[in-house]
Amino acid sequence: MAAKFATMMERVRNTPGLGRDVAALALCLALGLACSIYILGKQDVSAPWTDKYTFAAEFDKAPAVRPDSMQEVRIAGVQVGRITKAEPTRNGNARVEFTIDPEHDVYRDARVVIRTKSPLNVMYATLDPGTPAAGPLPEGATLPITQTERVVQPNELLDELDVKARVGLTSLINELDVAMAADPQALGEGLGATKKAMVSFQPVLEQLEKRRHNIRRLVTSFSGIAKAVGDDRVRLAALADDSYATLEVLAERDSELSATLAQLPGLTDELQSSMVSVDELSTELDPTLTNLTRASEELPDALDDLTGTVGAIRQFVRGARPVVDRAGPVVRDLRPLSGDLRHALRSLSPVADKLPRATEMVVPWMDDLAAFTYNTSSSFSLYDANGGMGRAVVQVDLTNPLGGLQDEGIPGYGAQR
Repeated sequence: MAAKFATMMERVRNTPGLGRDVAALALCLALGLACSIYILGKQDVSAPWTDKYTFAAEFDKAPAVRPDSMQEVRIAGVQVGRITKAEPTRNGNARVEFTIDPEHDVYRDARVVIRTKSPLNVMYATLDPGTPAAGPLPEGATLPITQTERVVQPNELLDELDVKARVGLTSLINELDVAMAADPQALGEGLGATKKAMVSFQPVLEQLEKRRHNIRRLVTSFSGIAKAVGDDRVRLAALADDSYATLEVLAERDSELSATLAQLPGLTDELQSSMVSVDELSTELDPTLTNLTRASEELPDALDDLTGTVGAIRQFVRGARPVVDRAGPVVRDLRPLSGDLRHALRSLSPVADKLPRATEMVVPWMDDLAAFTYNTSSSFSLYDANGGMGRAVVQVDLTNPLGGLQDEGIPGYGAQR
């Protein structure tokens, strides 16, 4: 190797002009290498063997994101990485991949916002790493779309305007161009008036935003309904068939339906008459309801009195319970005598029929059986105020046609006979 290098150097020295050319080439290579190192240093190019942390985030759109432009990732305004990849997803969103220095921790609740550095859409990403309580984000994981935001492009604002708004905005820009060309000194006053006009337009813009939100909800709801209908085609077809069958039956019963509808006027008249009767009945019920209301006011006092009565009856029943228990055997013993007593009463019935007349004749100043029982304390006792000796109250002399009543001073008997 050393011999070949010595031969090459000997040849350069011996060949006229070759040394100068080799020196110029070596200088150019050195300058190119130095410039390359400088440029790559300014571009923050990382070597393939450099340790990096990579994760991704999902956005609804990623306009002006170009990974080949080495767009930055910043944390609190400090560059910590680059946007390295961007691709669409199957659901129509954009997946953007980020590579940052491994010494920066990223957690599961991190948020990423894509912003622009200039009107030329030089984009960069702002990263909020999140909180340790949420746990670390695994390398290669993807943050959901709910944790991402992006800058709104001017063309998107214009796309939200309808045809009339676009025409009006075009006219406004044209008039503004004419005004600036004609009288640039009065531009300040015009801008002040425009500011006041825009402030007055604020309620209109709020209502337009509300309408846009409502339209979005309406479209979403219609989409859900259409999806549900599409997923339930069988039931929808069955519903259509049932509706057709129902209409067909109604068509066949059209005459009967017409006759039924023709009877409705008479039915309404009867209903009206019934309602009048009900109204009269309610008028008559009003006094009754008033009396019931008054009675309900007095009812609590009556219930209190009844409660005392029931308590007294309960106490009486408790006291009578021993008597009833002791009377049970006596009643059972007297039960056989009830048959004999029934026959005796039947035998006494003819005599009892004659007692009122006999009593009237014997003791006319006493009524009914009082003359027969006055000398005793009760119908079932032989005791009176003079002792327990029974005393007869009726005397009959069978040998005397007058029964011995003439000696008692009874009018109509004795000397007048």
